[in-house]
Amino acid sequence: MLNSMTGYGEATEELDGVSYAVEIKAVNNRYLKTIIKLPEGVTFLEEEIDKELRKRLSRGTVNYVLRLKGAAAGSLFQIDEAALSSIVSQLNKVSSSVGVTGAIDLAGLLELPGIVQPVQPDEEQSVRIKQFVLRLTGQALDKLQRMREAEGAFLEADLKKHCDAVLAELDIIRQRSGTVVQEYARRLRRRVEELLAEAKLKLDEQTLAREVAILADRSDISEEIARLDAHLQQFGRICQTDGQAGRRLDFLSQEMLREVNTIGSKAADADIARSVVDVKCWIERLKEQIQNVE
Repeated sequence: MLNSMTGYGEATEELDGVSYAVEIKAVNNRYLKTIIKLPEGVTFLEEEIDKELRKRLSRGTVNYVLRLKGAAAGSLFQIDEAALSSIVSQLNKVSSSVGVTGAIDLAGLLELPGIVQPVQPDEEQSVRIKQFVLRLTGQALDKLQRMREAEGAFLEADLKKHCDAVLAELDIIRQRSGTVVQEYARRLRRRVEELLAEAKLKLDEQTLAREVAILADRSDISEEIARLDAHLQQFGRICQTDGQAGRRLDFLSQEMLREVNTIGSKAADADIARSVVDVKCWIERLKEQIQNVE
């Protein structure tokens, strides 16, 4: 069963009167990229959350957001009173020395770096918060994964439809390839006989057979057809397996496109050329859809 790379999961629960809300969004990416946004005071969880995301997901851009609601301001931030007192003292000293008077704007001082700092929980609190947030993260990832699986089922059905279309065109090419050389031999014989009739010369059967053999060797596409068919069979088997299949399917689609390009360059036949164009269109659609597979 294939998994999509896009999905959404969320989980909300309270701990010590504070509501924790985890939200995870995933979109397409060739590799795995995690973007984690945490409130001040719980930034120590970033590494553990990143590990959890990478354990469960293999591809996609994953946006993780943790929000806190109902937390008292005093439990989130603290003012460095010593640093603030030192700044105020220095300002008073400077204002006295230069003879400038005026009220000190405490609100402006609070914006200075290091004055307002996040409250860091103690070791026991940190362990409780970590276990709690990781459990919420797991619940959100479960919902995300279920959504990915549901979309993956639609992707698998669409990929199968494209593969069936390629197989149908491949059968046409296979049947047509068996008659190309015979038709070429008939056309060549007819043309040569017309030219020799004018010159009243006799047809050299050995020379004709040699020319036909050269074309047959140059236009033989049986190996390419066999390889393309094998790639399609393997493509179907990979779609039925669990796990991350996107990169393998992407590689196979590249190989399929290479084989059909070779068929188009070797087969000197208009009907095969038309089928080759159709096959390339279907494979390009495969490649586009594979970009959504994890």
